Amino acid sequence: MMKTVAFFNNKGGVGKTTLAYHVAWIFADSGLDVLIADFDPQANLTSMFLGEDRLADLWPDGDHSDTVLGALTPILRGIGDVGNPHIEEISDSIGLLVGDLGLSRFEDKLSQEWPRCSDGHEDAFRVLSSFYRMLLMAAEERTVDIVLIDVGPNLGAINRAALLSAQHVVVPLAPDLFSLQGLRNLGPTLREWRGQWEDRKGKAPDDLPLPSGAMDPAGYVVFQHNVRLDRPVHAYAKWTKRIPDEYRRSVLGHKQIRHVDVDSDDHCLAQLKHYRSLMPMAMEARKPMFHLRPADGALGAHASAAQRSGEDFRQLAQMIADKCNINMR
Repeated sequence: MMKTVAFFNNKGGVGKTTLAYHVAWIFADSGLDVLIADFDPQANLTSMFLGEDRLADLWPDGDHSDTVLGALTPILRGIGDVGNPHIEEISDSIGLLVGDLGLSRFEDKLSQEWPRCSDGHEDAFRVLSSFYRMLLMAAEERTVDIVLIDVGPNLGAINRAALLSAQHVVVPLAPDLFSLQGLRNLGPTLREWRGQWEDRKGKAPDDLPLPSGAMDPAGYVVFQHNVRLDRPVHAYAKWTKRIPDEYRRSVLGHKQIRHVDVDSDDHCLAQLKHYRSLMPMAMEARKPMFHLRPADGALGAHASAAQRSGEDFRQLAQMIADKCNINMR
C-alpha cells in the first residue's frame, strides 16, 4: 500500500526541501520506488533535481503540460478534471512530479471551493481532492512504494489541499524562536483542517476517491543548517531545550506536559548538522551530499563529511520508516 509523507513547517528556511530531497534518495538507495511531489509554488525541490536546460524545456512560454500545473489546468480553466500527470524520471527508483511557479494561481480556486464542500457540491470535492487524485494516478503508473510531498512555508489553501493527501507529516525545525512560534501556528491549524475535512467528507459523492486527511504527525527534525559563527552555541541549546514540550503542546495537543530532553525524545527523528560546506558542492553536482565523490570535489574532510551525512540521513530515513510503517528493504 502506498504511503504518503509530507515535509512541512509554516516557518521557512528550516531545511524542509533539503530533507525531502535527501530522504528521497535514501529511500531509493534502499530499494523503494519513490514518487516525490513538488507542490510548493517556489519549485525549489524541482530545481534541486533538474538543471536549467531541462527546466527550460518543462517551463516553456505557454502551457506547462508536463508540470503539476499542467495536470491541474483543466480544473483551473473549468473545462475538465485533473489530468494524468507527467512523471519526470530522475532515476530508476525516483519519479518527480515537477513543480511550477504558476501553481500559485490555484490558491484562489482552492479557497473558493473549501466552503462549498460543506454544502456537498461535487465539483468542489473534485477541486479539493485534485492533488490526491494526481498522486494516485502517478502511483498507479509507477507502482510506487512511497510518496514524499514538499510544500511551501505557509498555511494557505494550496498547502491545505496538498497536506490532506498526506498520511504522515514530518516537521523540520531550526533551534530558534521562529520555529517554536511556527509550531504554535502549525499544530492547531493541522487539527482544525483535519476536523473540518472529516466533517466535509461525509457529504462527498461515493464514487470519488478522497484523501483521508490524516496528517498524522510523524515527528520533528532539528536541522541546524544555518548556524552562524557569531552566535553562541548556548543560544541554540536554549531553544532546542524548548522544542519537545512545544511539539507536544502545539502539534500533539497534549494538555499535561512531562518535560523530556530532545536527545531522549521519541518524537525527535534526528538532529542534523548544517553541512554548510557540502551543500553548495551537492547543488553544483546535482546529487545528494552522500553521493559526492572526489570528482565532485569531495576530498579529505569533505569526503569524510559526505560519508557522515549519509549515515545521518540513513538513520533519519529509518526513523521515518519506523514511524510510518514503511518497510525499508
